[in-house]
Amino acid sequence: MTDVAANADSTTAPAITAENPTIVSPVTRARRRPRSRRELYIWYLMRITGLALFVLALAHFSILHFIWDPASQNAEFIRDQRWNQFFWRAFDWLLLMMVLFHGFMGVRTVVSDYIHGPTLRAVLMSALFVSGALLFVIGTQVVLTLPTPAG
Repeated sequence: MTDVAANADSTTAPAITAENPTIVSPVTRARRRPRSRRELYIWYLMRITGLALFVLALAHFSILHFIWDPASQNAEFIRDQRWNQFFWRAFDWLLLMMVLFHGFMGVRTVVSDYIHGPTLRAVLMSALFVSGALLFVIGTQVVLTLPTPAG
């Protein structure tokens, strides 16, 4: 039986060590809320972006599949009807940013939980943040620079 599993039934939590970097809650058997301020902000932002993703994705799906006919939606439709208005560009950009943040912070949590070698963890985190920044720039550029109809 592992140290974490042995302490799951007691009220005392195991100490954070190099061998046990993740503390498991004895009540829920899930990760505990982080204690550092930075990690706590990321913990809360993961929940906020998850809720925002639920609302934005449901609205996106409802609008594009129930209000407008999906058979008539092509690149010209998106350019002429949807992204011709600031609101829809902002809506789609916000949805993209929530997906990027939530996804990359989730992968960051997985890397920090399961990659124990400091060098490999640093390389993976660096690659993750570089790819996240690159996707942010590319996504923002697409939303901002898509041409609008001339008329």
